[in-house]
Amino acid sequence: MSEYKNRPFLARLGCALQGLAHGVRSERSLRVQLLALAAALAALGILRPGALWCALVLLSAAVVLAAELFNTAIERLADELHPGQHPGIRIAKDCAAAGVLVAVLGALAVGLALLAHLLMK
Repeated sequence: MSEYKNRPFLARLGCALQGLAHGVRSERSLRVQLLALAAALAALGILRPGALWCALVLLSAAVVLAAELFNTAIERLADELHPGQHPGIRIAKDCAAAGVLVAVLGALAVGLALLAHLLMK
């Protein structure tokens, strides 16, 4: 059994925070997404669109950040296991990147729907 299985909550939380910190340090795209989250939070604070819209925007942002972190994990694992070029590894990385793209497009759709909602008031 892995040394990471069944550890106390605080130990697992520490591992998760270390992973987040690593992602922020090593991935420019994650830092860009965090800046987008800060801008979204500022916009929510200014526009005050209502609880449901706030929840949708925050959930969308969380999905994008999670997708970025999964993409980082897949890329790091793939590079560690197979550092050279390999068609299967390329496909795995491309699919992970596509997952981030889909999440970003979904978040943009939520933002556009919120904008349309506010303009129609």
